[in-house]
Amino acid sequence: MPQSPKLESRKLAAIDGVRHGFFTRQGGVSDGIYASLNGGVGSSDAAEKVAENRARMAKALDVAPERFLTAYQIHSPDVVVVGEPWTHETRPRADAIVTATPGIAIGVSTADCGPVLFADREKRVIGAAHAGWRGAFAGVLEATIAAMEKLGAARERLTVALGPMIRQASYEVGPEFVTRFVAAEPEYTRFFKHAGADGHAMFDLAGFIAWRLQQAGVGDIDDLGLDTFADPDRFYSYRRTTKRSEPDYGRHINAIALDR
Repeated sequence: MPQSPKLESRKLAAIDGVRHGFFTRQGGVSDGIYASLNGGVGSSDAAEKVAENRARMAKALDVAPERFLTAYQIHSPDVVVVGEPWTHETRPRADAIVTATPGIAIGVSTADCGPVLFADREKRVIGAAHAGWRGAFAGVLEATIAAMEKLGAARERLTVALGPMIRQASYEVGPEFVTRFVAAEPEYTRFFKHAGADGHAMFDLAGFIAWRLQQAGVGDIDDLGLDTFADPDRFYSYRRTTKRSEPDYGRHINAIALDR
């Protein structure tokens, strides 16, 4: 079985005892609109193909398929701590996972939202967060850091990587979106570029995520700088699918694990 293509953060890869990957859409068995490494259990892809794709990703991180874990994501700030694997039926509703248990890969599913992977450079504590605008706005990043600290991590020791997500050049939003952000914090105007007389703007999700991390005390941030919307050969994109009126879309898995 070939190893699944995956992207890595240079900074995370330099940490001993940590494996990670931002998996692209390449290297799987799905076809059609899901071609080919669709890891989305919530998609309408054939379940056996999704299972095989996820098994390939688990192999790439050197864990058993049943220890390759994602939650039921709900665009929330909710975080769960995992010590033992759960099943598909018992997976929790949350948008971030943290662990100090070796041999478990924790991951998040994305298709434009921001995948954010965390590791303490000294302690064996890791995290994964699904940071779309709703989750980032509601505090999922800060909640992930707090949960990691309860396991012994320290925010000043964290290395955090931002994976492929929709970027500002591709992310047009309406005036009500801008109003919601600026009403919460006037400084958020920095994350919008004017896009027309109708009040539309281009939103910098990655910049917003990085700023929230910096405000939380994280200094070591690595952004891969890749745009899911603009690169259909490598990435799935919910927004691109919507513009094309396609019936569904694949999901990426972005995961991190501690060596045994």
